[in-house]
Amino acid sequence: MSVTRQSLAALGSLAGLVLLAGCNRTPTAPLAALSASPAIGRSASTLRADPAAPPSGERRFGRVATEPAYDDASGQVIYILTPENTPLPTHASGWAAVPLYIVEYPANATVGTLDCMGVPGNCPDHDGTFAGAADALEPVVYGDGVLGHDHLLAAPGNPGASGVIHEVHEVLFTPAGVNHGAENDHLTTEAEVRAAVARGDAADFDLGLTVHTAVVSRSVYRHGTPVG
Repeated sequence: MSVTRQSLAALGSLAGLVLLAGCNRTPTAPLAALSASPAIGRSASTLRADPAAPPSGERRFGRVATEPAYDDASGQVIYILTPENTPLPTHASGWAAVPLYIVEYPANATVGTLDCMGVPGNCPDHDGTFAGAADALEPVVYGDGVLGHDHLLAAPGNPGASGVIHEVHEVLFTPAGVNHGAENDHLTTEAEVRAAVARGDAADFDLGLTVHTAVVSRSVYRHGTPVG
């Protein structure tokens, strides 16, 4: 995804966290500050290879990064590509951006293999950034580290899909949700995310950040070299 601490630090106040309507808590620090001390979870190197598991981890070739993700309408596995050295945030009118959900799971979650696992993990250019934000925003839930995260976005042709400009939202489980095991529910669609937020099991944070991300084929993903 090419979201680094250095690039986020340059955003300054522009990358300040904003809570989506409907959430009652307001972040008080910019994303750059929240990502300074990432929570440490299970390293990707400790994962056992499982041919039946969903794809996981960032792959690179040339000057692009590719990763697995989920179509936020169907919950089917898709793949996304982000060019290196694109402007961060991407310059686009606000109406053009559609959500890219980063659903972060705490270390004790039992949801299995995620798009990106661990810190340090198999998506090293942004694992630490989002784990650090999770630890700062929900320390009761993420203070012991993270298992990893998934990416959810609208695939081309689906309602809500409108090009390659995406606004990053981090979805974090709440203490109330963890009290009844919500972190063990694998959220792979926008409807499931919205339902979890409505129940108070999760909170949806708009990170005030837009990125350039395109949906690509499985063969493009497989062409890359795994990193992390």
